[in-house]
Amino acid sequence: MNSTLVHPAVRSDVGALLREWRQRRRMSQLDLAGVADVSTRHLSFVESGRSLPSRDMLMRLAEQLDVPLRERNTLLVAAGYAPLYRERALADPQLSAARRAVDLVLKGHEPYPALAVDRHWTMIAANAAFAPLVASADAQLLVPPVNVLRLSMHPQGLADAIDNWHEWRAHLLARLRRQIDVSGDATLVSLLAELEAYPAPRHATHEPRGETDPVVVPLRLRTQHGVLSFLSTTTVFGTPVDITLSELAIEAFFPADDSTAAILRELADARR
Repeated sequence: MNSTLVHPAVRSDVGALLREWRQRRRMSQLDLAGVADVSTRHLSFVESGRSLPSRDMLMRLAEQLDVPLRERNTLLVAAGYAPLYRERALADPQLSAARRAVDLVLKGHEPYPALAVDRHWTMIAANAAFAPLVASADAQLLVPPVNVLRLSMHPQGLADAIDNWHEWRAHLLARLRRQIDVSGDATLVSLLAELEAYPAPRHATHEPRGETDPVVVPLRLRTQHGVLSFLSTTTVFGTPVDITLSELAIEAFFPADDSTAAILRELADARR
């Protein structure tokens, strides 16, 4: 018996899963067959459950469909194969180099705020510049595990301090919807529904009137030190083969004006 196979009763699901990912990527069978170098007829047989894909073919299809590593394991198990990708805690010794890299990036970004999040926007780590920006939030929202989207949009979180709340909300929700389109993650679907239900803060009395920057949406945060304006970037690990690393992202915030940069430098000096 092939030791890489699991119970055959689960294999019938793989065709439906592949079809779901193909439709999510808005690809026809002809499109996918062409880029994956398989016949359209064979792909049709796989999706209908009349044929079982080889492990190599399944991984080739998953690669072309940009299926997340976690879901590639699901495809493998559904086809009767053993999972290929491991999921380790970031504290695992085998990920020590990656954890050091995350810590170096976060520390190196000071005096500007930066944090690392997982696929559900749970904060994994943050640098010293991040904490002062969220000090006004309710303490319960800062108890780990901290979901940074909830922290940002919750009425007892940062919502009341975000000067351009409508713009920032639209930006975050659009980004979350794109992530759902890519991943199909049910937890993110629930998070989106929760965020959409949050009421607008008292100061957000009107929708933006077309002033949104067409290139980038800033975060303008009212603090005791004045209004801080940030641009954000996202960094991910290249070619990861571990699920944890594939789902890890570093959100780094840069000052959008000289005033913000000066205030952040002063706050950093005060912490020394």
